[in-house]
Amino acid sequence: MTSLADYAAAHRIAYDELASVITGLNDDQLATQSLCPDWDVRACAAHAIGVDKALTGWVPDPENLFDFAIAARFMEEAVLMSPAEFASAVAAIADARVADLESLDPSVVDEPSMTPVGPQAYGNFLQIRVFDLWVHNRDIAIPLGVELPDGGPTAEQALNEVHRSMGYIAGKKIGLEDGMSMTVEVTGGAPRTIHVAVDGRAGLIGSLDDPTFTLTADTETFVMLACGRVDPQARIDGGRISWTGDPEWGEKAARNLRFTM
Repeated sequence: MTSLADYAAAHRIAYDELASVITGLNDDQLATQSLCPDWDVRACAAHAIGVDKALTGWVPDPENLFDFAIAARFMEEAVLMSPAEFASAVAAIADARVADLESLDPSVVDEPSMTPVGPQAYGNFLQIRVFDLWVHNRDIAIPLGVELPDGGPTAEQALNEVHRSMGYIAGKKIGLEDGMSMTVEVTGGAPRTIHVAVDGRAGLIGSLDDPTFTLTADTETFVMLACGRVDPQARIDGGRISWTGDPEWGEKAARNLRFTM
């Protein structure tokens, strides 16, 4: 994704995923604990879409983020809504945000903007937003037993956010030592091969002939482990992440992918 049209389309996909999970839920189902410790399904969904309510009409600003209070107010309002009212409100916010994005000049993606990780281009902000929506959709879908697609542009972007952080993950979280290396084989709808080697410091490289170990995981498992959302042991037991090569380091890596929450 590089163009405003790409980002708008990816937001539409993410919103449709969210709608597919929450539409038709009853109050008890909306009260199911999400993968975010402080929020049930209703609160997690309200937070995710509430941010987009706050973003609608916000002009990229290199010094200030949008008004988080708007998202907080929507979360408070959502508590009082019936399930049908809540689903309708989510759909209305989604439609307004897509229309808002589509109304912007395409060059806005290159404009300077504050983002959750500091000043960058507005396109970077939109990439992070797609990643955030992808993860939150699974924060609510997984506890409800709903399986969402693991491919497409939103999955690719979620994977991009983890991919670009793999040097940090390998060096600081897994603790690979100098001279060691690892390969990650991501399977499923967004297949990808990621290589990291430590030469003074851990960093991404283009290819590896003989890594210290290789991790294999499906897209959802890899990203959600990196986000600290799911239990490594459960995914290991379920065969959704495995390793070959050095068994000690492979297992250590599978249990220590988390770089954000």
